[in-house]
Amino acid sequence: MDPDDLYGLPLDRFVTKRAALAKALRAEGRREEAAEVAGMRRPSMAAWAVNQVVRTQRRSVQALLDAGDALREAQAQLLAGSGDGRVLRAAGERERAAVEQLVDGARGLLTSQGLTLSGAVIDRVADTLHAAALDEDAREQVRAGRLEREQRHVGLGLGESVGGAPATAPPRASKSKPRPTRSAGREATPTAHGDRAQHPRVAQQRAESRRDQAAARKAARTAEASARRRVERAGHALRAAQERRARAAQALDEADRALAGAREEADAAAAAQRRARADLENA
Repeated sequence: MDPDDLYGLPLDRFVTKRAALAKALRAEGRREEAAEVAGMRRPSMAAWAVNQVVRTQRRSVQALLDAGDALREAQAQLLAGSGDGRVLRAAGERERAAVEQLVDGARGLLTSQGLTLSGAVIDRVADTLHAAALDEDAREQVRAGRLEREQRHVGLGLGESVGGAPATAPPRASKSKPRPTRSAGREATPTAHGDRAQHPRVAQQRAESRRDQAAARKAARTAEASARRRVERAGHALRAAQERRARAAQALDEADRALAGAREEADAAAAAQRRARADLENA
């Protein structure tokens, strides 16, 4: 078994299989590899769920990474003053949809006890997938399908933090007429004139960028509130489904017991028939 295969196993088999693999490597004299395997950490429940969807839904994972690239590019363009708030919002919606598709896959996973993943675990799965879309380090860990702990993206969810101060502050307009200095001579006047001509355009671009950023933050807050409501509704639906599943499991157990009893009765009846037929033939 390859060590990477441990992360594709059911979670309750990880420890025993890790120990068996380390023991086999030591028996072969590969002590360094055995030590590395023995030191591999058992994944958390959320990390295990992410590993499973990454290993089984490669196309959806690639769609998530592509959406993350588009979102980061839209954010970078907006911060540079050449972006469009509508493009940013569309990229954000695409990335959230890609995360949700993979989260739906994670919801179908079962733990070793046969219980569905809890809402808290599903939230951590979504956070990890979001981090993979926007953060290179998290992306490499997730893409390998051997994640040990869940990840979380630090920021506003747009690939870059937009809350900091701008790199350069806009120049403050002077009320007095600039005077040429001795060192600059007559060349100082055209330069000042050029600054006055450029300043309104720079200020306008920065004002438009700030408006786009504010609109993007508002859209993000709205999306977060909507997602929170969806999580609450999904939690209620999940609990109801778990209750239905428990009732169905109980009914299945009762049906299995009834079936076993019916089979025993049928076997007994068949045996009695055979005996009666034998008695008839011997009479």
